Amino acid sequence: MSEQTEKAFQKQPTIFVGRKRVVGQKVDIRTQRYFRDIGHGIKTPQAAIKGHYIDKKCPFTGNVSIRGRILRGFVVSTKMKRTVVLRRNYLHYIKKYNRFEKRHKNFPAHCSPAFSLKEGDLVTVGQCRPLSKTVRFNVLNVDIAASGKKQFKAF
Repeated sequence: MSEQTEKAFQKQPTIFVGRKRVVGQKVDIRTQRYFRDIGHGIKTPQAAIKGHYIDKKCPFTGNVSIRGRILRGFVVSTKMKRTVVLRRNYLHYIKKYNRFEKRHKNFPAHCSPAFSLKEGDLVTVGQCRPLSKTVRFNVLNVDIAASGKKQFKAF
């Protein structure tokens, strides 16, 4: 049981793990796992269905619903545990000069262990309830793998 790395016993709250075994009956090899379809046209990743991780903030296996905005951004930092920092680029129009200027916003998002992200990946995130002081989004899908340094790309 590699998922037991925390001090508290890690289990999915919807699965009962203390089932009694009857002598003489065959043991069920298939392990039970709770997962769900979050909707919005996003498929549940195979790592969430067949994986062994426990994450209560995962939208596929935990108790988090996706509602509100669906955004895309580039991964800037993966230094935190199960949290990534995303960068969204946009253009701001300045009427006086009749031109646009480049701007960006960084925001953190929870990353489920179902995804392995690295800097530069383009990901889709969905808004959810506040998961911590600053985290209000959850990674739903990895669109494009990393190609190089950070670049300004408008969507």
